[in-house]
Amino acid sequence: MRSERPALPCALAIGGLDPGGGAGIVADLRAFAAAGAFGCVAIALTTVQSTAGLKSVRSASTRDLVAQAQEVLRSQRVRAVKVGALGSRRNVHAVARLLSRHADLPVIVDTPMRPTRGRARLLAGDALSTLKGELLPRATLVTANVLEAEALLGVEIRSVGQARDAARLLLHAGAFAVLIKGGHMVGPNAIDVLAVEGDVIELRASRLPLQSTHGTGCTFASLIAGRLAVRVSGRVNRDDLVAAIRWAKRVHHAALGRAVDVGRGMRAVVF
Repeated sequence: MRSERPALPCALAIGGLDPGGGAGIVADLRAFAAAGAFGCVAIALTTVQSTAGLKSVRSASTRDLVAQAQEVLRSQRVRAVKVGALGSRRNVHAVARLLSRHADLPVIVDTPMRPTRGRARLLAGDALSTLKGELLPRATLVTANVLEAEALLGVEIRSVGQARDAARLLLHAGAFAVLIKGGHMVGPNAIDVLAVEGDVIELRASRLPLQSTHGTGCTFASLIAGRLAVRVSGRVNRDDLVAAIRWAKRVHHAALGRAVDVGRGMRAVVF
């Protein structure tokens, strides 16, 4: 008699398609698999890009985006959602409304606005206030690098102390927790700052001597979402979230150390 395979939890990535595979939903799927979750996607934008950089961005139809996500949420065992690049203000608004109907799901909101290389925007200029006012309040966790946090808050962040203050300020947008990543700061350690339930926690890792690497933010946020999908059923509490972030940081740090050359330009993160 053939034994039944165990049911797998799903993690849903809502974001952009990078045809070069280094970032966006392709990177999300690799991270979900590394966490043990079955990956699903809804496409918010398409791009022309590779490891050499981003050439152009085109936002997807809001109707199609919502239809894709709704179908997966209706039919599959989605246990966590990761939101990445959304492109237009209409897409941000629609995703926020959709997530308001699934308040039991943990939602990791990454906030990519501009690429590491290239001039095209991953978030329209008129969408920033909608992101802050409508989407961030739906987030279990907001992940932002220093440049993104500066854009969201209109402040300068040059030190860990300023990152701590910024994380507290971003909590006022309504997210359960905020993580400001320390990769753009200087020093022997890369220090991420996590604000959750009134506390601020510093997560340290030795700074790696890396060449330019593609999709690091996408991957980190998706590792967290994938881990929550596998380990947590229902609403996420502080301990669940901190444990998932610590696990993701360890796995992410190890993967950065073995980033691979897949072509001209930036390296890619693999597991």
